[in-house]
Amino acid sequence: MLVGALYFGGLVLFLFAGIHVASAIFMTAMVSDWASMQVLPSMIGNTMWSTMNEFLLVAIPLFILLGEILTRSGVADRMYKALAAWLQWLPGGLLHTNIVTCALFAATSGSSVATSATVGTVALPTLQRLGYRERLVLGSIAAGGTLGILIPPSINMVVYGALAEVSVGKLFAAGIIPGLVVLLLMMLVIVVLALAGKVTSSNEKLIIPLLVRLKLLLNVLPVVFIFSLVMGGIYLGIATPTEAAALGVVGAIIIAALNRTLSIAMLHAAFLSALRTTAMVVLVVTTAYILNFSLSLAGIPQALSEYIGELGWSPIATIWALVVFYLILGCFLEAIAMMVTTVGVVVPLIVSLGFDPLWFGIFMTMMMELALITPPVGLNLFVAQNIRLSRGGISDVYIGVLPFAFAMMVFVALLIYFPQIALWLPGKLF
Repeated sequence: MLVGALYFGGLVLFLFAGIHVASAIFMTAMVSDWASMQVLPSMIGNTMWSTMNEFLLVAIPLFILLGEILTRSGVADRMYKALAAWLQWLPGGLLHTNIVTCALFAATSGSSVATSATVGTVALPTLQRLGYRERLVLGSIAAGGTLGILIPPSINMVVYGALAEVSVGKLFAAGIIPGLVVLLLMMLVIVVLALAGKVTSSNEKLIIPLLVRLKLLLNVLPVVFIFSLVMGGIYLGIATPTEAAALGVVGAIIIAALNRTLSIAMLHAAFLSALRTTAMVVLVVTTAYILNFSLSLAGIPQALSEYIGELGWSPIATIWALVVFYLILGCFLEAIAMMVTTVGVVVPLIVSLGFDPLWFGIFMTMMMELALITPPVGLNLFVAQNIRLSRGGISDVYIGVLPFAFAMMVFVALLIYFPQIALWLPGKLF
């Protein structure tokens, strides 16, 4: 109990002091080690070395690079125009285009922040010109971007798979149906708001002939190609997730060449941005491995499982307690930091309660999605605020994202009571 109190208290203290997430996690591990007096410096070094030698983690920089190249090759811009031509006639008009474009771009980028930033930059000028209410536009961009970590490939799923020792291929399969359900729920929210007259102050629509719309569909093919290349390689047994990510990078370079956007300057910018993001993610993951190792030796996961058992809560009640816990945690922690600081403690607990760690990976991904749009530290909220064209407070983004956050909470409830939403497809494929 002493070590557990030091763990949570130290982590919160370090984070509120403004210390970088990786440093906060490492210092917390040192506090736990000092309290338990079980971990030697050489054991920490061995843990770091074995983590950095993990072949699966090579997929992280490759998926990040894949998203960077596609972002700079103009794929999102062309795809948005194609989808806008076909979806603007639905109640809610181009807000549906925001959500669907985010979903398709998520199927290649693996990053929620990149998805929100890319789609938002393309969408905002057109939507504001046509009189859409800015709060909902910003909310749809922030919420739609969260699909980047649920629809495979997903960087966060790679990290969870490495930490929880769960097959990344199965995690990717488990995320497909939930991603589509969340997409449909968000579109339903837009339809309801449109019928209530809350979406736009203008009835102006883009008038595009049918032949032009058919031609525009060709702009969706690059995303379909990349998704098929990556996911097909995994599920056909041709490639591991890491090798599939490398295939995706090659495919993205080919698409950039066909779009005539491939250049040394573009590749340099893409590699440099991917390098910075990778350094941050891998450092956090490495320190998380050290912390998980320290906590396991201190017996905290086992003690927590015993404590929960003594409370007499049902497994479902425990999961709902975790929902509240993650909602609160998401107000203060970035998504991946929230995951890596809790996996070592929570996964043994849910396994002891009889839950599938594969299902819990999708559950945790959903809670990370909510963390991305939970004030005051939701990264996607900041992205939406930074790309807006007009001046205004971030409270506009907070208000605009609320209907979509409600839709995501509805799906969390569905996932808890109907776990086959996540488990059916990987059960068929594997």
